[in-house]
Amino acid sequence: MKLKKAFERKETKYQLTEATFAKFKQELAFYMTLDEFGLHTILSLYFDTPDYRMIQASMEKPRYKEKFRVRSYGVPKASSTIFLESKKKINGIVYKRRIPVSYTDYELWQQGGAFPESPDAPQINRELQWLFAQYDRLAPRVLIAYDRMSYFYEEDLDFRVTFDQRIRYRKEELDLTRGSQGSLVAPEVPVLMEVKAMGAYPLWFSQLLTKYGLHKASFSKYALTYRRHLAENVAPVDRLRQPEYLKEHLVPRALPIFS
Repeated sequence: MKLKKAFERKETKYQLTEATFAKFKQELAFYMTLDEFGLHTILSLYFDTPDYRMIQASMEKPRYKEKFRVRSYGVPKASSTIFLESKKKINGIVYKRRIPVSYTDYELWQQGGAFPESPDAPQINRELQWLFAQYDRLAPRVLIAYDRMSYFYEEDLDFRVTFDQRIRYRKEELDLTRGSQGSLVAPEVPVLMEVKAMGAYPLWFSQLLTKYGLHKASFSKYALTYRRHLAENVAPVDRLRQPEYLKEHLVPRALPIFS
């Protein structure tokens, strides 16, 4: 299967208790199929400026916001493939662009080498480099890990449902090879369900949401981690409302072209 490097979709989140998750998952299995990876661990290393401009701007809920992360499926080794990803949200639509690189090339970049590139994705290479040109001193700031189960719907492969458990973080030892251990971001949220779709939900899925009384929830893993665990001694969000700050730091020179 060809590796997918670009995604365009809406993402809606729901918070579930352990008991609801157990029952909901059983009913979901009548319609959707657990993917080949089963329960697996995802590690995401989020980059930001020293004063966290990217996540502070995102929390202001602008029409255009962006994040950059390095993602690994499982704890990587030197020979493993990881992904450099930008995640942008424009008018409610999420655009994810990523390139695969070896962990060795990533480490060389972090030690002062060249920015890793994917030879068959020149446009995405340019977009990622453009992002780094907009912000000074982007560097790893926090690692967020969680255990995921992902379901797909054979009648509509653009419709996916994922369940994330034990969402945890650490702000030291920001090396993906050091494992996925960390402190819980939000102990009161045992399971986070994400629904990824471009069109309307299947009728049966809407009926399941109604049956279990599930409603949309605002939940950003990085934003919540920042608010609860990283924001000490960082400029407050309301600084972003000051025109001089916006002009200097947050207005991009030009938006990248998505193709």
